[in-house]
Amino acid sequence: MDKNYAKNLIKAAIVIYLASFIIVNWNDVSWIFNYKEVSGIIEDFFNPYPSIDASSMNNYFYPNHSQANIDAGLLSFKTVPTEKQNTLEIPKISLETNIVFPASPEEGSITKDLDSGVVYYPGSVYPGQIGEIVILGHSAPIGWPKIKHDWVFSNLDQLEAGDRILVDLNNKQYTYIVSEKHIIKRGDDVPNSVASGNNNVLTLISCWPPGKDYQRIAVQAELLTN
Repeated sequence: MDKNYAKNLIKAAIVIYLASFIIVNWNDVSWIFNYKEVSGIIEDFFNPYPSIDASSMNNYFYPNHSQANIDAGLLSFKTVPTEKQNTLEIPKISLETNIVFPASPEEGSITKDLDSGVVYYPGSVYPGQIGEIVILGHSAPIGWPKIKHDWVFSNLDQLEAGDRILVDLNNKQYTYIVSEKHIIKRGDDVPNSVASGNNNVLTLISCWPPGKDYQRIAVQAELLTN
């Protein structure tokens, strides 16, 4: 048998094997081909909400406030004592992850912070205060490895009205109840139908579908009050 023919035959066999392997194991390896799409999801998150200004932390950036400011203007609600700090929990999808407060409202800072958990968007109010809290998180396609926190919000679509979202801050656990879920085009505003002007609304936002960058999923929940 000609040596060149043998080499070409071996190369063809290898290509066929690799192609077959990828097809059979697509759910496990598809993340390799989606990296660029997943990595660019932060671009239009900045200031898409009429009531939240990313360019100014001023009176609304959580870590910069004293307890007196935190307690000011709160709604009537109950909290549960907890040892957890800066944690977001969603029992329905078995998620528990860090809440990160950016040191800066700049895009680069927030993008970096998304590697460490979900980001408490600068300009958000406190839990319990009248207004809106926005928390951003990455989503990733099926098979994406659980490195960094690229995958944390991949299952937001499973949430339904009545599901609980727990926010643990300052040794207090705040309970939010899901009320609405929206799929919106990239760059569009999140509907504010939940915000009535006298409630505290939590909005979780990620790219949709996971691994794509042309839509957003927004899950809105209201603070459980007395």
